[in-house]
Amino acid sequence: MGGAVETWRPAIGEADAGAERVAARIAGLTDQELRGPSALPGWTRGHVATHIARNADSLWNLLEWARTGTVIPQYPSFESRVADIEAGAGRSAAELAADVRATTARFAEQVRTLPDEAWNAPVAAMTGAEHPAWYTVLRRWHEVEAHHVDLAAGYGPADWPEPYVRWALTSTLTDLAALPAERWGELAGYRITATDSGESANLGWTAGGPEASGSGRALLGWLSGRSDGAGVTLRPGGPVPVPPPWPHPPSAF
Repeated sequence: MGGAVETWRPAIGEADAGAERVAARIAGLTDQELRGPSALPGWTRGHVATHIARNADSLWNLLEWARTGTVIPQYPSFESRVADIEAGAGRSAAELAADVRATTARFAEQVRTLPDEAWNAPVAAMTGAEHPAWYTVLRRWHEVEAHHVDLAAGYGPADWPEPYVRWALTSTLTDLAALPAERWGELAGYRITATDSGESANLGWTAGGPEASGSGRALLGWLSGRSDGAGVTLRPGGPVPVPPPWPHPPSAF
Protein backbone atom coordinates (compact mmCIF):
# COMPACT_ATOMS: atom_id res chain seq x y z
CA MET A 1 0.00 0.00 0.00
CA GLY A 2 2.95 2.31 0.60
CA GLY A 3 2.16 6.03 0.61
CA ALA A 4 -1.38 5.33 -0.49
CA VAL A 5 -2.24 4.58 3.15
CA GLU A 6 -1.87 8.28 3.85
CA THR A 7 -4.76 8.91 1.46
CA TRP A 8 -7.26 6.14 2.04
CA ARG A 9 -7.02 5.72 5.81
CA PRO A 10 -8.16 9.30 6.53
CA ALA A 11 -10.77 8.92 3.79
CA ILE A 12 -12.62 6.34 5.91
CA GLY A 13 -13.87 8.94 8.36
CA GLU A 14 -14.30 11.56 5.66
CA ALA A 15 -16.58 9.30 3.62
CA ASP A 16 -18.64 8.37 6.69
CA ALA A 17 -19.09 12.04 7.59
CA GLY A 18 -20.05 12.85 4.01
CA ALA A 19 -22.65 10.10 3.99
CA GLU A 20 -24.18 11.45 7.18
CA ARG A 21 -24.42 14.89 5.58
CA VAL A 22 -26.23 13.26 2.65
CA ALA A 23 -28.63 11.44 4.97
CA ALA A 24 -29.37 14.62 6.91
CA ARG A 25 -30.10 16.51 3.69
CA ILE A 26 -32.41 13.75 2.44
CA ALA A 27 -34.23 13.71 5.77
CA GLY A 28 -34.83 17.44 5.41
CA LEU A 29 -36.55 17.13 2.03
CA THR A 30 -40.25 16.66 1.54
CA ASP A 31 -41.51 13.57 -0.21
CA GLN A 32 -42.60 15.83 -3.07
CA GLU A 33 -39.09 17.26 -3.38
CA LEU A 34 -37.70 13.73 -3.54
CA ARG A 35 -39.93 13.05 -6.56
CA GLY A 36 -38.43 16.10 -8.26
CA PRO A 37 -35.61 15.94 -10.80
CA SER A 38 -32.03 15.51 -9.69
CA ALA A 39 -29.01 16.78 -11.59
CA LEU A 40 -28.71 13.38 -13.29
CA PRO A 41 -30.80 12.94 -16.45
CA GLY A 42 -33.80 10.66 -15.92
CA TRP A 43 -33.31 10.35 -12.17
CA THR A 44 -35.30 11.93 -9.36
CA ARG A 45 -33.69 12.83 -6.07
CA GLY A 46 -35.11 9.55 -4.77
CA HIS A 47 -33.14 7.66 -7.41
CA VAL A 48 -29.92 9.39 -6.36
CA ALA A 49 -30.57 8.73 -2.68
CA THR A 50 -31.27 5.06 -3.36
CA HIS A 51 -28.14 4.75 -5.47
CA ILE A 52 -26.00 6.14 -2.64
CA ALA A 53 -27.35 3.43 -0.34
CA ARG A 54 -27.04 0.61 -2.87
CA ASN A 55 -23.49 1.75 -3.70
CA ALA A 56 -22.50 1.18 -0.07
CA ASP A 57 -23.87 -2.36 -0.32
CA SER A 58 -22.03 -2.95 -3.59
CA LEU A 59 -18.70 -1.82 -2.18
CA TRP A 60 -19.32 -3.97 0.91
CA ASN A 61 -19.43 -6.88 -1.54
CA LEU A 62 -15.95 -6.04 -2.81
CA LEU A 63 -14.51 -5.92 0.69
CA GLU A 64 -16.16 -9.25 1.47
CA TRP A 65 -14.46 -10.60 -1.66
CA ALA A 66 -11.14 -9.33 -0.28
CA ARG A 67 -11.88 -10.80 3.15
CA THR A 68 -12.88 -14.28 1.97
CA GLY A 69 -11.02 -14.69 -1.31
CA THR A 70 -14.31 -15.72 -2.93
CA VAL A 71 -15.27 -13.64 -5.96
CA ILE A 72 -18.33 -11.50 -5.18
CA PRO A 73 -19.33 -9.12 -7.98
CA GLN A 74 -19.97 -5.51 -7.06
CA TYR A 75 -23.50 -5.92 -8.46
CA PRO A 76 -25.07 -9.20 -9.61
CA SER A 77 -25.73 -7.54 -12.98
CA PHE A 78 -26.26 -4.13 -14.53
CA GLU A 79 -29.95 -4.95 -14.83
CA SER A 80 -30.30 -5.77 -11.13
CA ARG A 81 -28.52 -2.53 -10.23
CA VAL A 82 -30.99 -0.52 -12.28
CA ALA A 83 -33.97 -2.46 -10.91
CA ASP A 84 -32.94 -1.96 -7.28
CA ILE A 85 -32.53 1.79 -7.74
CA GLU A 86 -35.88 2.04 -9.50
CA ALA A 87 -37.60 -0.01 -6.79
CA GLY A 88 -36.34 2.23 -4.00
CA ALA A 89 -36.70 5.64 -5.58
CA GLY A 90 -40.29 6.25 -4.50
CA ARG A 91 -39.79 5.83 -0.76
CA SER A 92 -40.32 8.55 1.83
CA ALA A 93 -37.60 10.90 3.04
CA ALA A 94 -37.43 9.06 6.36
CA GLU A 95 -37.03 5.68 4.65
CA LEU A 96 -34.39 6.92 2.23
CA ALA A 97 -32.35 8.65 4.95
CA ALA A 98 -32.53 5.54 7.13
CA ASP A 99 -31.36 3.40 4.21
CA VAL A 100 -28.34 5.62 3.61
CA ARG A 101 -27.45 5.58 7.31
CA ALA A 102 -27.88 1.82 7.71
CA THR A 103 -25.87 0.90 4.63
CA THR A 104 -23.16 3.41 5.54
CA ALA A 105 -22.88 1.82 8.99
CA ARG A 106 -22.70 -1.66 7.46
CA PHE A 107 -19.95 -0.61 5.08
CA ALA A 108 -18.07 1.14 7.90
CA GLU A 109 -18.19 -2.01 10.03
CA GLN A 110 -16.74 -4.00 7.13
CA VAL A 111 -13.94 -1.45 6.79
CA ARG A 112 -13.16 -1.44 10.51
CA THR A 113 -12.96 -5.22 10.74
CA LEU A 114 -11.19 -6.09 7.49
CA PRO A 115 -7.89 -7.85 8.26
CA ASP A 116 -4.79 -5.86 7.34
CA GLU A 117 -3.65 -8.53 4.89
CA ALA A 118 -6.88 -8.22 2.91
CA TRP A 119 -6.47 -4.56 1.95
CA ASN A 120 -4.11 -5.33 -0.93
CA ALA A 121 -6.30 -8.11 -2.34
CA PRO A 122 -7.38 -7.43 -5.94
CA VAL A 123 -11.09 -6.89 -6.56
CA ALA A 124 -12.95 -5.55 -9.58
CA ALA A 125 -15.48 -2.84 -10.29
CA MET A 126 -18.68 -3.56 -12.17
CA THR A 127 -16.89 -2.45 -15.34
CA GLY A 128 -14.28 -5.16 -14.81
CA ALA A 129 -11.47 -2.76 -13.88
CA GLU A 130 -9.33 -4.31 -11.17
CA HIS A 131 -8.05 -2.42 -8.14
CA PRO A 132 -6.78 -3.24 -4.64
CA ALA A 133 -9.41 -3.47 -1.92
CA TRP A 134 -8.25 -0.27 -0.23
CA TYR A 135 -9.25 1.77 -3.29
CA THR A 136 -12.85 0.88 -2.45
CA VAL A 137 -12.73 3.44 0.36
CA LEU A 138 -11.73 6.18 -2.08
CA ARG A 139 -14.43 5.12 -4.52
CA ARG A 140 -16.98 5.51 -1.74
CA TRP A 141 -15.67 9.01 -0.98
CA HIS A 142 -16.20 9.99 -4.62
CA GLU A 143 -19.71 8.55 -4.62
CA VAL A 144 -20.82 10.33 -1.47
CA GLU A 145 -19.50 13.78 -2.39
CA ALA A 146 -20.38 13.76 -6.10
CA HIS A 147 -23.88 12.39 -5.62
CA HIS A 148 -24.61 14.78 -2.78
CA VAL A 149 -24.24 17.49 -5.44
CA ASP A 150 -26.41 15.45 -7.80
CA LEU A 151 -29.32 15.65 -5.35
CA ALA A 152 -29.67 19.26 -6.55
CA ALA A 153 -30.81 20.22 -3.07
CA GLY A 154 -28.48 23.04 -2.06
CA TYR A 155 -25.11 21.29 -1.88
CA GLY A 156 -22.50 22.09 -4.53
CA PRO A 157 -18.77 22.01 -5.24
CA ALA A 158 -18.35 25.07 -3.01
CA ASP A 159 -19.45 22.87 -0.09
CA TRP A 160 -17.02 20.02 -0.68
CA PRO A 161 -14.64 19.48 2.26
CA GLU A 162 -11.14 20.73 1.53
CA PRO A 163 -9.53 17.27 2.08
CA TYR A 164 -11.82 15.85 -0.60
CA VAL A 165 -10.98 18.61 -3.06
CA ARG A 166 -7.23 18.14 -2.50
CA TRP A 167 -7.31 14.39 -3.05
CA ALA A 168 -9.91 14.31 -5.80
CA LEU A 169 -8.26 17.05 -7.85
CA THR A 170 -4.86 15.35 -7.73
CA SER A 171 -6.45 12.02 -8.62
CA THR A 172 -8.52 13.55 -11.41
CA LEU A 173 -5.62 15.38 -13.05
CA THR A 174 -3.33 12.35 -12.82
CA ASP A 175 -5.88 9.90 -14.16
CA LEU A 176 -7.11 12.29 -16.86
CA ALA A 177 -3.58 12.75 -18.21
CA ALA A 178 -3.14 8.96 -18.28
CA LEU A 179 -6.22 8.36 -20.44
CA PRO A 180 -5.65 7.37 -24.08
CA ALA A 181 -5.59 10.55 -26.14
CA GLU A 182 -8.74 9.58 -28.02
CA ARG A 183 -10.66 9.74 -24.73
CA TRP A 184 -9.77 13.35 -23.93
CA GLY A 185 -12.53 14.57 -26.24
CA GLU A 186 -12.83 18.35 -26.24
CA LEU A 187 -9.91 18.64 -23.81
CA ALA A 188 -7.39 17.21 -26.29
CA GLY A 189 -4.50 19.63 -26.67
CA TYR A 190 -5.17 21.48 -23.39
CA ARG A 191 -3.01 22.14 -20.39
CA ILE A 192 -5.06 22.37 -17.18
CA THR A 193 -3.54 24.16 -14.19
CA ALA A 194 -4.76 24.72 -10.63
CA THR A 195 -3.88 28.28 -9.69
CA ASP A 196 -3.80 27.58 -5.96
CA SER A 197 -1.73 24.38 -5.86
CA GLY A 198 0.19 24.59 -9.13
CA GLU A 199 -0.88 21.08 -10.10
CA SER A 200 -1.40 20.55 -13.80
CA ALA A 201 -2.29 18.01 -16.45
CA ASN A 202 -0.87 18.08 -19.96
CA LEU A 203 -3.34 16.61 -22.43
CA GLY A 204 -1.17 16.72 -25.51
CA TRP A 205 -0.49 20.44 -24.97
CA THR A 206 2.31 22.15 -26.85
CA ALA A 207 3.63 25.69 -26.44
CA GLY A 208 1.02 28.20 -27.51
CA GLY A 209 -1.78 25.66 -27.16
CA PRO A 210 -5.04 26.20 -25.24
CA GLU A 211 -5.01 26.34 -21.45
CA ALA A 212 -7.62 26.11 -18.71
CA SER A 213 -6.94 27.34 -15.20
CA GLY A 214 -8.74 28.02 -11.96
CA SER A 215 -8.77 27.09 -8.31
CA GLY A 216 -8.62 23.40 -7.53
CA ARG A 217 -12.25 23.51 -6.42
CA ALA A 218 -13.39 25.21 -9.64
CA LEU A 219 -11.45 22.73 -11.77
CA LEU A 220 -12.78 19.72 -9.88
CA GLY A 221 -16.35 20.95 -10.17
CA TRP A 222 -15.91 21.34 -13.93
CA LEU A 223 -13.89 18.18 -14.63
CA SER A 224 -16.30 16.06 -12.57
CA GLY A 225 -19.29 17.40 -14.47
CA ARG A 226 -20.70 19.00 -11.31
CA SER A 227 -20.42 22.59 -12.56
CA ASP A 228 -20.67 24.42 -15.86
CA GLY A 229 -17.08 25.61 -15.57
CA ALA A 230 -17.72 28.59 -13.30
CA GLY A 231 -14.37 29.95 -12.12
CA VAL A 232 -12.43 28.34 -14.98
CA THR A 233 -10.42 30.70 -17.20
CA LEU A 234 -9.63 29.73 -20.78
CA ARG A 235 -6.75 31.01 -22.85
CA PRO A 236 -7.67 31.83 -25.56
CA GLY A 237 -11.30 32.42 -24.66
CA GLY A 238 -14.32 30.60 -25.98
CA PRO A 239 -16.86 28.10 -24.71
CA VAL A 240 -15.77 25.89 -21.83
CA PRO A 241 -14.90 22.42 -23.21
CA VAL A 242 -16.99 19.46 -22.12
CA PRO A 243 -14.76 17.09 -20.11
CA PRO A 244 -14.83 13.31 -20.61
CA PRO A 245 -16.92 11.11 -18.29
CA TRP A 246 -15.70 11.12 -14.68
CA PRO A 247 -14.33 9.56 -12.53
CA HIS A 248 -11.58 8.15 -14.69
CA PRO A 249 -10.03 4.71 -14.30
CA PRO A 250 -7.20 4.94 -11.77
CA SER A 251 -3.87 5.16 -13.56
CA ALA A 252 -1.67 3.62 -10.86
CA PHE A 253 -1.67 2.14 -7.37
